[in-house]
Amino acid sequence: MKYAPSELIINEDGSIFHLHLRPEQLADRIILVGDPGRVAMVASHFDDVECEVSSREFHSITGTCRGKRLTVLSTGIGCDNIDIVVNELDALANIDFATREDRNGFRRLTLVRIGTCGGLQPETPLGTFIASVKSIGFDGLLNYYADRNRVCDLALEEAFRTHMHWSPLKGAPYAAQADPGLIDQIAGEDMVRGITCACGGFYGPQGRRIRMEIQDPEQNAKIESFRYEGLKICNFEMESSALAGLSAILGHRAMTCCMVVANRYAGEANTGYKNSIDTLIKKVIDRI
Repeated sequence: MKYAPSELIINEDGSIFHLHLRPEQLADRIILVGDPGRVAMVASHFDDVECEVSSREFHSITGTCRGKRLTVLSTGIGCDNIDIVVNELDALANIDFATREDRNGFRRLTLVRIGTCGGLQPETPLGTFIASVKSIGFDGLLNYYADRNRVCDLALEEAFRTHMHWSPLKGAPYAAQADPGLIDQIAGEDMVRGITCACGGFYGPQGRRIRMEIQDPEQNAKIESFRYEGLKICNFEMESSALAGLSAILGHRAMTCCMVVANRYAGEANTGYKNSIDTLIKKVIDRI
């Protein structure tokens, strides 16, 4: 298949449209962060830096650490940005930009997102590391892709909708699954494993009420009480479902691990988390 210029947009310098990366600048192991400022924090652990590229909220550094070639890339906030990032990373890996056709053979990427989240259980206090085994997307993004059923846990979706008395006005939630082998590799024995809700916003979609009422005032209580195959919903964040789902459709390995910076159950928050998240960064670099 030959991809038209309107579908695969390549900049004049041979880089992909949003990320501004060229194919040769991308490593097979990729660490994703939301905050562009956190890219330098991750790269501070690299032994050397090969290239650094910035475009909008997408800041990337490729280098090596203890013999491993790594790319760290910021995505900004939200599943809509993850749609851009995963599609463009896959294009860099698997499309020949000269011919606009698929490359011979398949280059499989490993993508680990390091983020922050809101804990939803008593056993996820501030500072807890959570690995998202499954992610329920409130944003609806994966529903635009034909293969969504192949990579989603349909029974989990049905159980969640029933438990929540889910309003059809919100759109259908989808339940994406992280790569099981990558979860074992990264989460080890020191991260809480559970279900994550990836929300389409920070305030109302996560049950926050400041000056506007929300559609379901009992949303968070119902989420906290939900159980599925021995798993609890452990946290809220805003990207994990799209990352897991899109990567699975494309054949890449992906997962999300987050540090709890607010515990919604306890009503606590830590705004000075930026120093302590470096511990999670070092764990991921060691294990990726």
